[in-house]
Amino acid sequence: MTATPETPVRLTQFAHGGGCACKIPPGELEDVLGGLATAPPAPGGTPLLVGLATGDDAAVVTLPAYSGAAAQAVVSTADFFTPVVDDPYDWGRIAAANALSDVYAMGGRPVLAVNLLAWPRDVLPFELAREVLRGGLDIAAEAGCHVGGGHSVDDPEPKYGMAVTGLADPARLLRNDAGRPGLPLSLTKPLGLGVLNNRHKATGERFEQAVATMVALNRDASEAALARGATCATDVTGFGLLGHLHKLARASGVSAVLDTAAVPLLDGARQAVRDGYVSGGTRRNLAWVAPFTDFGDTDADTRLLLADAQTSGGLLVAGEVPGAPVIGELVPRGAHSVVLR
Repeated sequence: MTATPETPVRLTQFAHGGGCACKIPPGELEDVLGGLATAPPAPGGTPLLVGLATGDDAAVVTLPAYSGAAAQAVVSTADFFTPVVDDPYDWGRIAAANALSDVYAMGGRPVLAVNLLAWPRDVLPFELAREVLRGGLDIAAEAGCHVGGGHSVDDPEPKYGMAVTGLADPARLLRNDAGRPGLPLSLTKPLGLGVLNNRHKATGERFEQAVATMVALNRDASEAALARGATCATDVTGFGLLGHLHKLARASGVSAVLDTAAVPLLDGARQAVRDGYVSGGTRRNLAWVAPFTDFGDTDADTRLLLADAQTSGGLLVAGEVPGAPVIGELVPRGAHSVVLR
C-alpha cells in the first residue's frame, strides 16, 4: 500500500497494531527480562534508585549534592509505537504525551526529550512525518520540556515516540513498590482508549473524547499526588488497568481490591466492546492477569475493559487525588494480587 495525492492517508492502515496495544505481551516480556541484572555502577558512580527489579515506569539514578545544592534524581525513559490514530499531528501529540507520562508517573518533571522516528520513506510522504514531529514538539512545549533532536530510521512500518529525561526529588518519588495496606486507589483518566482506537482503525470513525484524553498531560495529576503525600503510583498504558495494578500490587507485596462500578469509562467504550472492537493485546493482557485475579462475578465485557490496552492513559495512584475517582484500595497480601468486587 502506497499513499498518493489522490488517496487519503489512513496512518493506522500502515501498522499491524495501534499505540500501546502493539507492545510485546507482558508475560513474554517478563520471560525475556528474567535473570537480567543491572550492571553495578563504577566506583564513585551514581546510585541506581529504580531499575529492572520492579518493572517500574522509568529508571532513576541519584546525582550527588554539590556546591551546597540539594541532591537530585534523574529519571530516564523511552516510549514509541505505531499509529494509534489516522491524523499525523494527533498521533505525534499522543505519542509525546505518552512518553512524558513515564516521568510524571515517577513524580518527576520532564526537562529534555529526543525524538524516535521510524518512517517508510518510499511509501509515506515526509510531509506527514513533519506533522507527527510538530505534534510531539507542541506537547513537549506544553510540558515545558526541550526537544533536542533525535534519531530516525527507514522502516517498513511508521513508529514515533520519545526518549525523555526528567528530574525529581529522590526523597519524593512515586514508585510502584511503595504501596501499603489501607491506601485507597485513584485513577486519573477513564478507560476505553484501546477499544475506541481499535474501532477507529477498523471504521475510520473519529472519537474526540479519546483523542482529548490521550493528549492530556499527567503533569497535574502527578503534582497533586505528590502534594497529597503519595509515594506509590504507576501509569496505565499497554498492559491495561489489571496488568498495571497487578504489577503494582506484586512489587509492593500487597493485594488490591477493585470496585468495578467505580472505574470511569469513556463514552462509547462499553458499546465498542459489545461490537467486538477488542485488540489482541487486550485479550493477551486478560490471559496474563487471569491466574493472579479473583474475578468474582464480573461479566466478560467488564473484564475486557479492565484489561483494555490503553495508550497515554492516566495515573493509578495509591492515595487520593483531587478530582479523580477512588476505584479501590490496597489490602494485606492474599491469594490473589487483584480482587474484583
